Amino acid sequence: MFAGHFGIAAAVKATQPRLPLWSLIVATQLLDILFIPLNLAGVERTDTSIGTGYGETIFHADYTHSLVGALLIAVVAGFAARRAWGAKGGYAIASVVFSHWLLDLIVHRADMPILPGNAGELPLLGFGLWKYAGISMILETAILAIGFAMYVRYAMKGTGKTSRKKATASVIAMGLFLALTMMISV
Repeated sequence: MFAGHFGIAAAVKATQPRLPLWSLIVATQLLDILFIPLNLAGVERTDTSIGTGYGETIFHADYTHSLVGALLIAVVAGFAARRAWGAKGGYAIASVVFSHWLLDLIVHRADMPILPGNAGELPLLGFGLWKYAGISMILETAILAIGFAMYVRYAMKGTGKTSRKKATASVIAMGLFLALTMMISV
């Protein structure tokens, strides 16, 4: 799930208008953003032995996508956001960061450890919805659509004639962004 995470950012923006949209977009992808340098350093890796199509890659993101690792990253991001946007903003950012792990739990195969580095070699987590690409894409599209609908409602609510153009431009930009991320993820 790549694009679906952005649907969460759009939905939260509708409920937390004080938070800049960029902060929600970064928050929703923070686990993957941190995965990149760890992957390049060989600490975390990907396995494409099954294939490279939608949901076929197995991730060995034993730190960024472990349950405890994701919680720690969310807490740190929440504290940083709290300094910038207050307690409510901090809780929202922490929740958005952790929502990434929850959505990944649904689609990933059992490749997500509980503890960082898979310490203790506990069972790996993941419900494996990616095995059913059609259902997975429907879920991802639904998350995007709901998030976008919430964003449209927020953006267009209470706009006057002078700000209607700005709100419409914002909605169009968000719609294009979400559509592009969906096309990239398929």
